[in-house]
Amino acid sequence: MSNPSKHIEFIGITGTRPGSESETALADGPVIQPGYLQELALAHEESGFDRVLIAHSSASPDGFVIADQVLSRTSRIGVLLAHRPGFVSPTYAARKYATLDAFHPGRVALHTITGGDDREQARDGDLADKATRYRRTDEFLAVVRKEWESADPFDFEGEFYTVRGGWSAIRPEPGAIPVYFGGASEDAIRVGGKHADVYAFWGEPLAGIAERIGEVRAAAAPFSRDPRFSVSLRPIPAATEAEAWDRAAEVLRLTKERAGQARKAWGWGGDKKDFAAARGSQRLLEYAAAGDVHDKRLWTAVAKETGAAGNSTALVGSYEQVAEALLEYVALGVSTLLIRGFSPLADARDYGTLIGLVRAQHENAPLAGVGAGA
Repeated sequence: MSNPSKHIEFIGITGTRPGSESETALADGPVIQPGYLQELALAHEESGFDRVLIAHSSASPDGFVIADQVLSRTSRIGVLLAHRPGFVSPTYAARKYATLDAFHPGRVALHTITGGDDREQARDGDLADKATRYRRTDEFLAVVRKEWESADPFDFEGEFYTVRGGWSAIRPEPGAIPVYFGGASEDAIRVGGKHADVYAFWGEPLAGIAERIGEVRAAAAPFSRDPRFSVSLRPIPAATEAEAWDRAAEVLRLTKERAGQARKAWGWGGDKKDFAAARGSQRLLEYAAAGDVHDKRLWTAVAKETGAAGNSTALVGSYEQVAEALLEYVALGVSTLLIRGFSPLADARDYGTLIGLVRAQHENAPLAGVGAGA
């Protein structure tokens, strides 16, 4: 089905307290729970994940601090640290990432989140429109790479950033900090094609992902770039397909019951319709309107219920069926699978089974046995 010599990267997600669409965090509980953060990071490490995403929003704790905590409390797993250009100068941001990498070599990646919702941006004081934000991101990433790569002082003159004699005493090894990039708009594809080492998509049907891979490759070609691709999905596996659909029904029931509490606890605010400003959310909602299930297992009901707030499409089936569905994305050219559950800690532990199945099938190797956390 795929090239067995090419490593499939698995990325999970970390957080400083429990919570998801169907697992509500207590609004009055501590936002920072160091014990939970460590437990969740170690669960991902033990299950065979390569990295954990440290997400970003206008209400989130500082991601650089969280990244250092995760890296210091684990021994192998890396971080995909989301960053929103426009609030920290690119030279300083480059040195912050390079410093993390110096303490934890090879375990740090940059996830560029330009921001698709004007209201969410405004909460941090950014009133620029989306087109302006993407022009700024283009410059930001150009300066970041110069700061990482320039042995001699450099100048940069742009619409948003001007640098005179930029230079860093701390520079990562070439390629040590890969740049991931998310976004579904035409502006996103244009800028991401120019800069991304890995272009990240939310979980669309196979035909949609194939279309988007083609668009990004076309945008990258003029810059002689050959990006890798990531797809973000929410697996709901179980011993049997029937049990998995029962689990999915319970996730949807709890989401309907608790989504309002979750928005309040996580500082999201607004109604579910407010999340549809981003083009990625709009695409998921278009698929959801066309049907609850696509490609046999891609389930869109939670996306419909939440207004596609984040990656919210699921794969439902037995462990073997979900593994096969994930490998169908790999066959399209995807090399990174970002998977997170609706019960983050329990699912991080359980996904070891799924990761083992996918990697064994991908490498065409016989399985010695399958068990939770294997």
